[in-house]
Amino acid sequence: MITRCILGSQSPRRKQLMETMGFPFEVMVSDAEEDFPASMPVREVACFVATKKAKVLLPLIPDRSVLVTADSTVICGGKIYNKPENREEAIQMLTDLSGKEHEVVTGVWIGHHKEEISFSESTFVTFAELSTEETEFYVDNFKPYDKAGAYGIQDWIGTTSVISIKGSYTNVMGLPTHAVYNILKKYFK
Repeated sequence: MITRCILGSQSPRRKQLMETMGFPFEVMVSDAEEDFPASMPVREVACFVATKKAKVLLPLIPDRSVLVTADSTVICGGKIYNKPENREEAIQMLTDLSGKEHEVVTGVWIGHHKEEISFSESTFVTFAELSTEETEFYVDNFKPYDKAGAYGIQDWIGTTSVISIKGSYTNVMGLPTHAVYNILKKYFK
């Protein structure tokens, strides 16, 4: 029987979403490299990285624990937009996403020492046209350097500049909670 859940993520948004689902959990941070083969199809990257994170942590989790890891990628025009390295890169990413639809893919790995499941979920987000001033304001005030695509849907930019979302809002935040909840509840009956 599973008695505890471990979230293998340092993301404050994933932690918040796990708290909202109501399962007791603790956090462990994976030091897995978030690299991937250049030839990998872009929609497979998030699941690949989530699995890498899990494989680093799995030997460290206690028996009777279930581990949850996740990774999100932003895809626009067949290109992956990961976390920006600096202000200029963040501004360029948001400029590229401005006025366009992009796809947010979150890969999730859930398992323990005897079984595992991995899957990904996609959400399509359309941004309004962002002016240079709006983009710079957002980057300078919200410093989205820890976010794929250089933005957080729950921030100012999500409130002011998202025209539409097709799919799960929480998936864009970093965890498709409906799917994760339905898997975890089986462990905590």
